[in-house]
Amino acid sequence: AAKHTGRLKTFSAGIKNVPDLEFAREMAGFIKSEHHEVIVTIDDMLKVLPLVIYHLESFDALLVRSSITNFLVAKLASDYVSEVFSGEGGDELFAGYEYLKSMRMEEIGDELVNITARLHNTALQRVDRCASAHSTTPHVIFTDPAIVEFAFRIPIEYKIRDNVEKWILRKAMEGILPETIFRRQKAKFWEGAGVKELISGYAEKQITDTEFQNERLLPDGLILNTREELFYYRIFRDHFGPDID
Repeated sequence: AAKHTGRLKTFSAGIKNVPDLEFAREMAGFIKSEHHEVIVTIDDMLKVLPLVIYHLESFDALLVRSSITNFLVAKLASDYVSEVFSGEGGDELFAGYEYLKSMRMEEIGDELVNITARLHNTALQRVDRCASAHSTTPHVIFTDPAIVEFAFRIPIEYKIRDNVEKWILRKAMEGILPETIFRRQKAKFWEGAGVKELISGYAEKQITDTEFQNERLLPDGLILNTREELFYYRIFRDHFGPDID
């Protein structure tokens, strides 16, 4: 895109000194973009957390956790642009997740189909709700139907090869992107942005063992797994009430 348009604007968010920020700066320098970033603190995350849960309409721990910095970077982007590119779908189509390496090769194809089919409740829900909350339009280019169809025709042994995830996608970018970028090991969004320990640690301190045991069974029979999830559910309940059917 940088070769075919004027100077791009790029955006990133994360805790101070986390990997996502460093890699984003390197990539921005490589494509000579106008780069903007937001350094996030625990106070920033707690301040926007009720809004994140409201727009997600979910208290799923992984989804909420991964959406906090996404929400903040979407807010930052909305100050400069009305449309953004986002890379959701790449890990599902090209086997980017670490856990896939522990599966048998004959199982991975079905798993990729399954996690791609769930994108509307995972990464696509995150990017759609966070962008919409700030009136921007995300373009999730990996989910273009033609790309999805092509990706599923690629044999699994080209997606995970020599214990390297997304091997064929990395190979395609060789000589196009900096080596540190296309060889980077996958980190989940909330890991690369430095969110997990701060937000889950805060939640652990807010909810006692007794409270967790008394509140983890929800009215519809769903059982919450962690105190972090209960922490999010309390906010969700304040917005939408206890009936979640």
